[in-house]
Amino acid sequence: MSLVAYQKSVATESPSLHVKMARRLPSSMLLARYKWFPLVLALLLLGPQGHAQTDELLPEIDVYYKVNRDVRIWFQIQETREGATPTSAELGPSLDIYLTRLSKLVKITSFDPDDSKARPLILSIGYRYLPTPGQPPTNRVEPVLTAAFPLPKVRILFTDRNRADLDWQNGHFMWRYRNRVQLERSMRILSYHLSPYASAELFYESQYGKWSDTALYAGCIFPIRKRSELNLYYEHQNNTGKSPNQQINQLGLMLGLYF
Repeated sequence: MSLVAYQKSVATESPSLHVKMARRLPSSMLLARYKWFPLVLALLLLGPQGHAQTDELLPEIDVYYKVNRDVRIWFQIQETREGATPTSAELGPSLDIYLTRLSKLVKITSFDPDDSKARPLILSIGYRYLPTPGQPPTNRVEPVLTAAFPLPKVRILFTDRNRADLDWQNGHFMWRYRNRVQLERSMRILSYHLSPYASAELFYESQYGKWSDTALYAGCIFPIRKRSELNLYYEHQNNTGKSPNQQINQLGLMLGLYF
């Protein structure tokens, strides 16, 4: 083929080639953007603006290991502030036991790295060590019972978590009961799935003998590949245990790793 003929063929083929590339480019760019969106948002939240808009930033890492089909162990390290207690680190292991399985839950949570959401009933027992600044450390036992209910028509996952905090600090025992209900729905943007949610939690504390704390949450879970996810949330607490009442705004950043 002569040089002139080759140039003519390129001139006639390049428009269609450019059209194909133009059609493919926006979709691939959007997909890449959505995959990196959780990390970009996390960096923004960790910046000065994120600190200026909230009272506290609470980071957390949870690492899960599946022992078998119905049992998993996991380790948690986080910064926490609950009720009238000061901000403290919290770390320790937990054991989860899946009591049953429900196909409707599997369909709703099929794109979530956390396979425990496909189980309608989970029993958990954990231990946490809380080295509170300026005070003796707290040793905590955490029994938890979580029930999940599918709402298939609207593809919403409803969960009801019942948790007790059994605390020993410097020889003194205190306990706290916590009930948290949550609505979560998986959404798809192109081939990427994310899960916004809203929840409310009530606290009964033995030291006050009453329901002394209310927490409201709004957040979103961003899967990162198949075995990790980023959970960003905003929390507002209203603590009535002491006078005057405390209003606490917190921004949470949780990283979950599943093995």
